[in-house]
Amino acid sequence: MVNKFLGCSIILFTLFTFASLAGNNPAVALPVHGKDSLSVKKNINQNFKLHAKRILGTIRLDGVLDEKDWQNAETASDFYMVLPYDTGHSVAKSEVKMAYDDKAFYLAFVFHDTLPGRRPVESMRRDFTFANNDNFLVFIDTFNDQTTGYSFGVNAAGALWDGAMSGGATSSMSWDCKWEAKTKNYPDKWVSEMRIPFKSIRYKSGVDHWNIQFSRQDLKLNEKSAWAPVPRQFPTASLAYAGQLIWETPPPKSGLKLSLIPYLFGGISRNFEKQGATIYKKNFGFDAKLGLSSSLNLDLTYNPDFSQAEVDDQVINLDRFELYFPEKRQFFLENSDLFGNFGSSGIRPFFSRRIGLDAPVDGGVRLSGKLGQDLRIGVMDMQTGSEGDYLSRNFFVATVQKKIFSRSNIGAIFVNKQQMNVPASWNGNNYNRVAGLEYNLATRNNFWSAKLFTLKSFTPKANQAEEYSQGLNVLYSRTRYLLELTQLYVGRDFNAETGYVPRGDFLRIDPKATLKFYPKNSSIENYGFTTEFDNYFQPGTRKISDRDLSFDYYTNFKNRVHLEFKANYWYVLLRKNFDPTNKGVHFLSAGSSYHWGDATLIFNSDNRKIFKYNVQTGYGGYFNGNRWFFQGKKFYRFQPFGYISLIYSYNQLYLPEPWQRTGFWLIGPKLDVTFTDKLFFTTYVQYNKQADNLNINARFQWRYKPVSDIFLVYTDNYFPENWRVKNRAVVLKMTYWFN
Repeated sequence: MVNKFLGCSIILFTLFTFASLAGNNPAVALPVHGKDSLSVKKNINQNFKLHAKRILGTIRLDGVLDEKDWQNAETASDFYMVLPYDTGHSVAKSEVKMAYDDKAFYLAFVFHDTLPGRRPVESMRRDFTFANNDNFLVFIDTFNDQTTGYSFGVNAAGALWDGAMSGGATSSMSWDCKWEAKTKNYPDKWVSEMRIPFKSIRYKSGVDHWNIQFSRQDLKLNEKSAWAPVPRQFPTASLAYAGQLIWETPPPKSGLKLSLIPYLFGGISRNFEKQGATIYKKNFGFDAKLGLSSSLNLDLTYNPDFSQAEVDDQVINLDRFELYFPEKRQFFLENSDLFGNFGSSGIRPFFSRRIGLDAPVDGGVRLSGKLGQDLRIGVMDMQTGSEGDYLSRNFFVATVQKKIFSRSNIGAIFVNKQQMNVPASWNGNNYNRVAGLEYNLATRNNFWSAKLFTLKSFTPKANQAEEYSQGLNVLYSRTRYLLELTQLYVGRDFNAETGYVPRGDFLRIDPKATLKFYPKNSSIENYGFTTEFDNYFQPGTRKISDRDLSFDYYTNFKNRVHLEFKANYWYVLLRKNFDPTNKGVHFLSAGSSYHWGDATLIFNSDNRKIFKYNVQTGYGGYFNGNRWFFQGKKFYRFQPFGYISLIYSYNQLYLPEPWQRTGFWLIGPKLDVTFTDKLFFTTYVQYNKQADNLNINARFQWRYKPVSDIFLVYTDNYFPENWRVKNRAVVLKMTYWFN
């Protein structure tokens, strides 16, 4: 049965590929901007061109565009509306200019107001939330592959926003680099100037054009616009719809570039729960970045410390499988899509959070970037020390990605986890390896996207015939509808110890359809519904083990209010014993089956308001009982200096003996203060009844130089019922970026 599905998947994927390639022509003819006759790749918005001139004088970042170079610069204007409509020019007037010298390129923009009043912003914290701020973003495709690139932006308070792009539209906001901007607010407009050093990004030398897109969000007007038009079903970050930046002369060639980021660390900690003694720590380490070329980078780390990373948001876990928490450590982030996006969301052969999870990282090296125009490579090797019962381990991953057609690529990956200095009494696996191939399809107009992958693991004493995994995902997106089909298979003995594969031994078939409507002359921006029929089969017996039939109806109003109703019908055949409370005390037996229905109501308020909130509540069955829950978030901002928020969640389980009624609270108040764009203070308290823990995390950050910080972090964990301390730690860390 599995082989039949695999064969059908390959046939379907091939048909989708040829069908999509046949429909790659742009839907509309667009006007020519500028007089350039440069021979470039035929992008959809190739006629939208902005010429960047070399500056003759000096540009001072002050939010005042009085330099002669700005007066002589070409202007990108007449932005197109993307939301709420995509049928004409934006109401809000925008102007963007670009220029450059030997070391950096500059952007200047003027955003005129259409409506009076305060411009909504969240705070002055770097990497602000896009949906909550009046902002400007620029998306830059430096290799003209319409897949990878960089994003930079500012909000109306002057907060910076930067990310590394992958997949043609996704920005990883954990990526940071050295650059600067100055924003100035006027009664009827806001103006900003940005300076981005060439050495802060990767690009191909000798090329005199990049793909580029400018995006503006005006929350007062409830309008999102872009310089080059983008269909409203896609984000403005979609590089398939970028225009083109034409350099007067190509950007400078890049030789060897070295950045050194050392750190000093001191800390005090004590484990009160185990009656441990107070431990005093002091240490040092460093990260180093060596730019081998303008497109290839070598990263080194020695004795890294990640204590300054933000804490994870806790959740009430009522699921049978491991939860996913994203990577936040800086070393793993550049070109992270090469390593971490292989496979699907539930079948990842490599998940960097496995490294250093249970033992300290001694050091590591990573080589990543581009070789030529169409080939990307990534090689990483990390060494961890021993800790308790865990041996020291070496983690190695290598990946390569080759571009084909207009925006598609094929890729390969190899992951190796090797135990070091293994004693004769060791009972575990000496090694675990995974190799894989995948094909990513993305059509020129972005209407079709798809992925086909296969993975094989290698573990001692495993059944090789059951050590593979395979998947297919096909998506077709238009303005009024979205169609998606997912098929996944994981063999009984497939084992990716350095990956994220929360469940095994299944075949999944999941069709999904979304339909949208856009009424005219209405207070409703759009409404529609989504239906999904998600099925998990046991490959050996062909029995259904899980089924979720869902229906979701939603309405988005022009005042940015969102209302949604969801209904689900579930069937579960347990393949392992399971405690529905996840306390691990009483269990439902393997082989027992359950079916139930539930319904959920969701409401999100207008996020432009000083006070906003969202709430969800639902009721229905839950295995052998019933469940009622409510959860949400309240958010009050005192712009531009930060906000106070409160996340809350309550789950009431009505289960028979021996569980009876079980209630779980999760409450998390958070204070986030941005005194300036360089001085930040955050306090996050999380009470989790299921985990029987109260956590307090307070972090002070002073960015005294670009990408150079001093952190003071305080962490406390308590038993909630009596406030008895579990453990406590205080950390002081200083980093400096030598460039």
